[in-house]
Amino acid sequence: MSDIPVFRNYIAGEWKAAASGAVMENRNPSNRDEIIGRFAASDAEDVKQAVDAAAEAYKTWGKGSAIARANILHKAATILESRIPEIGRELSREEGKTLKEGIGETTRAVQILRYYAGEAQQPSGEHYPSMNPATLLYTVREPLGVCGIITPWNFPIAIPAWKIAPALAFGNTVVFKPASLTPLCAVRLVEALAEAGLPAGVLNLVTGSAGKVGDPLVKDDRVVAVSFTGSNEVGGELRKTMGARGGKLQLELGGKNPAIVLADADLDQALMHVVNGAMMSTGQKCTATSRAIVDRRIADAFTEKLAQRIASIRVGDPLDPDTQMGPLIDDKAADRVAGEVKTAKEQGVTHVFGGERLSGEERERGAFVAPALFTNVDPSSRLGQEELFGPVLGVIPADGLDEAVAIANQVRFGLSASIFTRDLATALIFAQQAEAGIVHVNSETAGAEPQVPFGGMKGSSSYSREQGKAAREFFTQTKTVYIDLPPVAK
Repeated sequence: MSDIPVFRNYIAGEWKAAASGAVMENRNPSNRDEIIGRFAASDAEDVKQAVDAAAEAYKTWGKGSAIARANILHKAATILESRIPEIGRELSREEGKTLKEGIGETTRAVQILRYYAGEAQQPSGEHYPSMNPATLLYTVREPLGVCGIITPWNFPIAIPAWKIAPALAFGNTVVFKPASLTPLCAVRLVEALAEAGLPAGVLNLVTGSAGKVGDPLVKDDRVVAVSFTGSNEVGGELRKTMGARGGKLQLELGGKNPAIVLADADLDQALMHVVNGAMMSTGQKCTATSRAIVDRRIADAFTEKLAQRIASIRVGDPLDPDTQMGPLIDDKAADRVAGEVKTAKEQGVTHVFGGERLSGEERERGAFVAPALFTNVDPSSRLGQEELFGPVLGVIPADGLDEAVAIANQVRFGLSASIFTRDLATALIFAQQAEAGIVHVNSETAGAEPQVPFGGMKGSSSYSREQGKAAREFFTQTKTVYIDLPPVAK
């Protein structure tokens, strides 16, 4: 008998196998021989059942008590918190992050649930003066209805939490389609919410491929809103689909995030943050640093320090406490990144080291790639323009602040940007001129806190924001109410 665990969909309050009975395997990216679990390989029939359940549950959940919703989210946070070590370890096995990062991400999911338990209890409308002194004029925020939540594999519990928690807090019901490469973390999040007392049908989990689950989900007219984090290509298709049927759409897409290092910066501080921003989570963050735009006067010295630090990164089993960087998500991703590095070298970009597939010390069984560093990168080249989504950093020399900012802004993305300087005026100028939704001064591009808005400019988003109080803007709609009293009876 196989000891590989089997996981099911969660629909209408029950854990169910896919209607077809089909399953898919989830493998450990650091050891492809290890099957973490078998999950429902769902299709349109499962999606229909989930949307049916969500639509029925909305009739009561959307009109229910916000305090009751808050209590469920708070209890779910407590349940999840009690399981942080176990889920953090599973996240590392499933996604490839180091154990420290896996535990940190699970802790973030707890924080998010608690934050939105509080947000559910905040004021949800405004009172306005009217031209008629006898008119009571006010607004209220009401939920949208059934929301589709589609999440990526690189933050398999934090991103689902920061989408699902506000959706539920503000009275919506949810059909949740996680990335096929990381379904286990999705199951663990849904388990916590279900155990906290979430009514049947309010949250439904359907695992499977984008074509068989994602497509029917976003095409169902009853799904009034979709929140998606992923590639720009898929985001473009969602714009067409949701636009054609008038649905509400929230997109968080790619990034080509710059870190500007000026001559007056604390180089040790800059070095630490640039390396962490580029290499942690194996560079698989939409907010990862992929361009270090360095003042030409210090570019050689800073690149030499980068080379020393990056070359010393220990790559290996993410569960080993000494490991600093784990594998990419799968062999396909590792081959793609290694191929991008090879192409850049062939095109004449100055290659310092790294980018090759790693073998030996059991790494041949996983999707391991050596961290890569390039220098003197042409800002207009592919390496200077496109998101590679891996541990690849390019150094671009620049002559001072003006040129550095111009280079930082000359990409189609605008998610996150950072600058390292000791000068307050310079920092404020950069904060004003950076074409990015998130700006950091003397910190890495990849930091974000749950209580503030998150999102990008230009090709990095749909001009909406997630997290913080901004989440209410997407997951609710405004109703304006005029109340005039009838004449007083004589």
